[in-house]
Amino acid sequence: MQRSPIQHCKLCGAAVVYRLPDDGDVKERAVCPVCNTIHYENPLNVVGTVPHWGDQVLLCKRNIEPRYGKWTLPAGFMEMGETTAEGAARETDEEAGAQFEMQGLFSLVNVVHVGQVHLFYRARLLSDQFKPGIETIEARLFTEEEIPWDELAFRTVKETLKRYFADRRSGHYGIHTVDIV
Repeated sequence: MQRSPIQHCKLCGAAVVYRLPDDGDVKERAVCPVCNTIHYENPLNVVGTVPHWGDQVLLCKRNIEPRYGKWTLPAGFMEMGETTAEGAARETDEEAGAQFEMQGLFSLVNVVHVGQVHLFYRARLLSDQFKPGIETIEARLFTEEEIPWDELAFRTVKETLKRYFADRRSGHYGIHTVDIV
């Protein structure tokens, strides 16, 4: 895994060193040689929704990097003090300005090489009118056949959409776990 650039202790400001901690841990960690604080580097959570309206899903065209101008499901980094569902709802509101009802967890995608876990919930749209925020150029509904598959921003979105449409065809929605390594 790619190491995050922790360079200084969050408590005392001293330069950290990467070594095995003295507590019996078996992984190298960022350890402060002054105050002995161990700094753990953990995956980031990305949360979002699969907003659906009939046989269509809502995608947002990105107005930010990375992947400016590419299509994605409304999603972003989870904030402190919110649940995964609350974060997914916030991101859907911020990016798409959609009116929706949250449904169950749909996919959990481990993106090991960048230290992220993506969680997507299904969301039933209550209107086909959207007010995209500043991170979105355009918010638009697509049928499965209309999805711009080659213009999707992230593999996590593609994997989630493939499973969503397969479940829609079967009439049963499961919870899908995908590992991207």
